[in-house]
Amino acid sequence: MSHDQLLTAPETVLPALREAVAGLPSYVPGRKSAGLDIAALASNESHYEPLPAAAAAVTEAAGTMNRYPDSAAVELRERLARHLCVTAAEVAVGPGSVGVLQQIITGLCDAGDEVIFAWRSFEAYPILVELAGARPVRIPLDDAEGHDLEAMAAAVTDRTKVILLCTPNNPTGVPISHERIEAFLRSVRSDILVVVDEAYVEYADAGSGPDSLALYRQYPNVCILRTFSKAYGLAGLRVGYAVAAPAIAEGLRRTALPFSVSALAQKAAIASLDAGDEMESRVAAVKQERARMAAQLEAQGWKLQPSQGNFLWIRADDTLREALVEAFDRADILVRGYQRDGVRITVADPASNNRVLRLLAAHAG
Repeated sequence: MSHDQLLTAPETVLPALREAVAGLPSYVPGRKSAGLDIAALASNESHYEPLPAAAAAVTEAAGTMNRYPDSAAVELRERLARHLCVTAAEVAVGPGSVGVLQQIITGLCDAGDEVIFAWRSFEAYPILVELAGARPVRIPLDDAEGHDLEAMAAAVTDRTKVILLCTPNNPTGVPISHERIEAFLRSVRSDILVVVDEAYVEYADAGSGPDSLALYRQYPNVCILRTFSKAYGLAGLRVGYAVAAPAIAEGLRRTALPFSVSALAQKAAIASLDAGDEMESRVAAVKQERARMAAQLEAQGWKLQPSQGNFLWIRADDTLREALVEAFDRADILVRGYQRDGVRITVADPASNNRVLRLLAAHAG
């Protein structure tokens, strides 16, 4: 074909993306920089290197990379069952808690069904709901940056299939008490799955949030969602899990992509559970830093809600948010800004945290 023919050829019509996909927001990753002194505080990752036992397990398992992993994750599910005092039939695993959440929504929601969650909360919630063809129902947070459970209960309709409760809430860090969730469960139909998303539960002070396993034993429509990405430091391997009634857990396993949790991730997760004391020591150090930072920021004049995650939340309008994110960017500190809502800052090592404190001191007022 000649050059002139190419210019006059009819325009090719490409396959169209689904409307739900075309309308999804693009994920904005943390800024890349050539600098060597970057404080990566945007994604709530553990600043610690992997637990030695987990690293050793990955090294040993690396020799099996030519083989598919156990798609049923039997060994990991059995180890989790012992850890949680449940049965393996009640456990489903996936590529991070967000992967398991996608299995939950895919397994329970048809087109037009509704999923209720607080907002602002985990930013993947509306994306996963819309991808499934379901309708996200956002309920604004209360004045204390927590879940308005009364408004969430009032939003239930005949099309409600799933309710997501994030405790402690991401990005605000505010937990939901056991008593409040229990009262909420009494008011919700038993055919609605109530997912207690506890991605940051290891960082929460005892008694600040729910005893989710006790709630699950009392209310079979409760599903507990957790991850190894945060406190256990396995964000790069992608492994999370759910505890649910056996019939529901079986459905979640059926909706999972085959072999979605690698053999390396499964072995590392088991080793991490076996190294729980070391993980808890690391968590205690993060909690100590969280308290130190919160006290100093409040002394500077910042108004914070007590956080039970490995992060702090600063409520800010867009003018302040943009100024803060720009200042952090210039200082080579990566934080997460949320349009119209505020800024989330991961708690890390003391040196990185001190950089945050110095920068915010210059912007306090």
